[in-house]
Amino acid sequence: MKKNKSMSRSENMSRIRGQDTKIEITLRKELWARGIRYRKNDKTVYGKPDIVFKGKKIAVFCDSEFWHGYEYLNEGKTFKTNASFWEEKMKRNIERDRKVNQVLKDEGWKVLRFWEKQILQDVKACADQIQLYLDDQSIAESQPNV
Repeated sequence: MKKNKSMSRSENMSRIRGQDTKIEITLRKELWARGIRYRKNDKTVYGKPDIVFKGKKIAVFCDSEFWHGYEYLNEGKTFKTNASFWEEKMKRNIERDRKVNQVLKDEGWKVLRFWEKQILQDVKACADQIQLYLDDQSIAESQPNV
């Protein structure tokens, strides 16, 4: 019985997408509807952002709460099974996100990160924030980082 449960978990994990996720598609559709054009998952930009505006040097990441550690960092979530593995995984993911942010900022990029819940609850507000940076980056520089 445990073997089937393990296979089921493996099968489930293999279906989790690294790009073109529901939250990415939701945000991209809102941007597209506004006439905003972008590149997606540009491998030439460090960290391969979900949405890229190369000319403006704006990188947008759509972060799920689980994989990017929101629940672990902000809600004190603990893991019921294989806790040491998941805690280390979350720490690595969080550190990788910080490194990506720093490298891009050092290269002159503006980095915007949106949590899954932000996108799903109010995609228009997320798109408004992106629009602000696209329209006038000098105004956007006075805004706090997302």
